[in-house]
Amino acid sequence: MYFDEFKLGMTVKTAPAVIKKEKMLAFAREYDYLPLHTDEEYAKTTPFGQLISPGMVSFMSVWAKYLEVDFFGEELLVGISTKIEWFKPVFAGDVLTGTVTVTNLIRRNEKNGLVEMTFHVCNQNGDHVLTAITETIVKCKMH
Repeated sequence: MYFDEFKLGMTVKTAPAVIKKEKMLAFAREYDYLPLHTDEEYAKTTPFGQLISPGMVSFMSVWAKYLEVDFFGEELLVGISTKIEWFKPVFAGDVLTGTVTVTNLIRRNEKNGLVEMTFHVCNQNGDHVLTAITETIVKCKMH
């Protein structure tokens, strides 16, 4: 989709993303090896009572489902930023879904514009677990 075709408030919902324990642990052991993510006995002693997913696993699981929507298609040029805030822990077996909304549009020049997308992600209970804001540069239609 070209920059010119985006409208503020456009939304898309992602398919459900299941947080699989083996993937969560594999990621944590390599990139985020805090005991809260990797040591089940330790995790039982925390306020969470069990392992929690690394935040990036939670976000990237929803991101992968968002990419299946292919909102931008071949008009995507490059992503330039992502800001993520986590509000509740995510556990193995949780099912996350995202509502992605166009929250800002800035035409940069005659060739491209910036599309800001805000992800509102909830678990299977409807709890808001994270918000992410991404900025992407997208081609404009050539007039």
